[in-house]
Amino acid sequence: MRQGPLPEDARQRLVSALGRVAAGEREALRAVYDLTSAKLFGVALRILDDEAEAEDVLQDVYVTVWNRAGGFDPARASPITWLCTLARNRAIDRLRALRPHRSRADLDAADRVADETPGALARLEAEGEARRLAACLDGLEPRAREAIHAAFFGGRTYEDLARGAGVPLGTMKSVIRRGLIRLRGCLEA
Repeated sequence: MRQGPLPEDARQRLVSALGRVAAGEREALRAVYDLTSAKLFGVALRILDDEAEAEDVLQDVYVTVWNRAGGFDPARASPITWLCTLARNRAIDRLRALRPHRSRADLDAADRVADETPGALARLEAEGEARRLAACLDGLEPRAREAIHAAFFGGRTYEDLARGAGVPLGTMKSVIRRGLIRLRGCLEA
């Protein structure tokens, strides 16, 4: 299921609430929580597949929001993209901490998925090109489109996608890589 940007009124309420959080207003943090907790919990739960761990991650995210709301720039990213990025990165960090026995290659793959800065989607949305991205995504073959959407917008790991599709991890990485190359070509055209 494709997730679009927030409706403009919800986006503005969230931007306003984040500004008030940056000013130290506790009630504003409650408003941010009320507007976003279900979505952010879903992002964490998809990555961790454990409700208790996802709840812990969600708490960490809102502590981070309290401490870093002043760093949010609505000109660079939508508020929900910024918050989802925080949740996704925290969940992947938690997954790494829970699975210390994983190979270095798995950790390297997770590092490529997570990014501490607002990603391409955030920049595109900030520039008003989200519709163009959606059109380019629609032009991809269904398997690549669904995998890219689930990984980059849904917070799922490549390993999780491969397992769900019943294909080797290398195959899933190839599908996504080819899709991303085609997507870049479309966006650059």
